[in-house]
Amino acid sequence: MCLIAFHWQPETGSLQVWANRDEFHARPAQATAFWPEAPGVLAGKDLLRGGSWMGVTRNGRFAALTNYRDPRAVPGERSRGELISGFLTSSDSAASYAERVQSDLDGYGGFSLLVCDGHALWLAGTHEEAASAVPAGWHGLSNARLDTPWPKLTRLVALARQLADSDDAGRQLDILCDDEVPDETMLPDTGVGQLWERLLAPICIRSPAYGTRNSTWLRITPDSVRWEERLHPGEERLSFSWSRQS
Repeated sequence: MCLIAFHWQPETGSLQVWANRDEFHARPAQATAFWPEAPGVLAGKDLLRGGSWMGVTRNGRFAALTNYRDPRAVPGERSRGELISGFLTSSDSAASYAERVQSDLDGYGGFSLLVCDGHALWLAGTHEEAASAVPAGWHGLSNARLDTPWPKLTRLVALARQLADSDDAGRQLDILCDDEVPDETMLPDTGVGQLWERLLAPICIRSPAYGTRNSTWLRITPDSVRWEERLHPGEERLSFSWSRQS
């Protein structure tokens, strides 16, 4: 993923996520589905390097990854997407998995990784000093460190907060399709140049070669999991829901 807003409630193990995956349109990927080789895992698949960008299991384990934007960085030899599949197919606690990832970052391009086992939500990444538990409440993650206040991230978190109690999947997905471009003076300077900063500035990125490929709203409660997704540019919808298994 490249943009995630989320609300974490550790007292109940509830997690609500709004996320956009931004990628080159030509990069091959398999649509979100339960994996034949791991029937308890629901996620898309990157067919170029393997792994995924975000997924959930039938018992409510969750993982998501964003790239860290640094134009000076050398592309990694190891697949970051395999960090998602590695957690979703394991029984490791979020803490132990995040700490293991943090101790072995060599060969990866820049990333931030969120993993949740239903009891704790942890963050690890190439630009973190140490893996750490994410505190309760509202947070946002894009192509920088957690809660870095880029305009599109603060806007998405604000819009999500207004719909936190809504079951209307259409409205939830609509906020992920917001393409408002912030004022030029509000754009971050991440080293990619003003034209790219402007292209990447909206919640939903639209361009012929690169942009938002899919938008996902996910709600995990103590009793159930619900995944709603909109594919771009055709606007096809995918819906999955089930009672949560222990």
